[in-house]
Amino acid sequence: MTHPNHPSVDQSDRVVPYNLRQSGRTPVQLLISTRVRKSPFWHLSIEAGCWRATTYNRIYHPRGYVKPEDGGMMAEYDALVNRVTMWNVAVERQIRVKGPDAEAFVNYVITRDATKIKPGNGKYAILCNDKGGILNDPVLLRLTEDEFWFSISDSDLMLWLQGVNVGKKYDIAIDEIDVCPLQIQGPLSENLMAKLAGEPVRDIPYYGLMETTLEGVDIVISQTGFTGEKGYEIYVRDAHQNAEIVWNAVLEAGEEFGLQVVAPAHHRRIAAGILSWGQDMDFETSPFQVNLSYQVPRNKQADYIGKEELERQRATIDGGNFPFKMRMVGLIFGGKQITDYAPDFWLIADTDGNDMGYITSPWWSPELNTNIALGWVPSNCSEVGTKLLVRLPDEYSESSGVPAEGEIVDVPFRESVNPNIREVAKAKGLDYAE
Repeated sequence: MTHPNHPSVDQSDRVVPYNLRQSGRTPVQLLISTRVRKSPFWHLSIEAGCWRATTYNRIYHPRGYVKPEDGGMMAEYDALVNRVTMWNVAVERQIRVKGPDAEAFVNYVITRDATKIKPGNGKYAILCNDKGGILNDPVLLRLTEDEFWFSISDSDLMLWLQGVNVGKKYDIAIDEIDVCPLQIQGPLSENLMAKLAGEPVRDIPYYGLMETTLEGVDIVISQTGFTGEKGYEIYVRDAHQNAEIVWNAVLEAGEEFGLQVVAPAHHRRIAAGILSWGQDMDFETSPFQVNLSYQVPRNKQADYIGKEELERQRATIDGGNFPFKMRMVGLIFGGKQITDYAPDFWLIADTDGNDMGYITSPWWSPELNTNIALGWVPSNCSEVGTKLLVRLPDEYSESSGVPAEGEIVDVPFRESVNPNIREVAKAKGLDYAE
């Protein structure tokens, strides 16, 4: 090794390379200050036992409730896949676009066709810059003909949207609203939601919306979530006033179902092949690199930001050439069970021991009885079945300094209760969303 950031991993496509220095867990205390927001649910998370957090969208984000000595994240995983869980996901800030030109504006900033999203429905969507880089991958909710909510991932989308409209001057208002979501996830989530909001909940389709009240509080319910399990999100209106009412109502109703408050289940989203913006991808990532080609339509006539570049990339790929050095894959590998968040991007080597890529999201899969991960490898080494090595830190390595054997596999690792649009498109023989 001649350089601490591992030049053998080709990051020449990037302006800002990922830092691949292996420094382990950082022994510092996360500062709680007023420049990072506390959501309306923050104090309730603390009461529920939250003992660690990170920041996401400049908001404190719970990352653990069950202490390691009591089973840690895998105990939370068990609650998710076998019962029902509640997550504080107020970090998914709601950016509202409202006005006569709302549909036209949204159609210009997302790659998918917004005109096909009917009121009372949502879609998973991406927004790209003019170079085709992914800026955000929100759940996009269409409340009415003239009102959309972007339930955003970890980048400040509101500033981008407002900046775009400075020149475009669409007749709309763009602002963050006092709406915060909770996720209710797990196989018993439907029964819990029916108890909370009535039997009509059972009729909400995947990505469908329902407006109702809970204990007198106006809420929006969607059948969505950050897992491959059955699940819902409860969007609490006037959240700073109503957070406790809704949170406590869910807790009370959930007692008979064994409801548990847990952190977002990254172990399950990895198994479902769900990407995390800022961890698996960012604004220098093309959707074609991370299995999101279906988000680039072949039949959208309207212009959108990034269209010219994304269509150029697709034409190159259609011609038999992949125009990127690296691409994301799924992999399985050995070593000790990974049951907590990785502090580094662990290196991937070929079978000769030459470093060539890095893991972004690893975890242990009890169902598959192996470690699984999403990671980046050279495009010419990305075929399913390719053998490789993973350089694990000593805490997860079977023998210090000896890499674990691994293999590239299909994603998702586990079947989802509701197959995502990528899986649906693939089953139809398509590489784009209809």
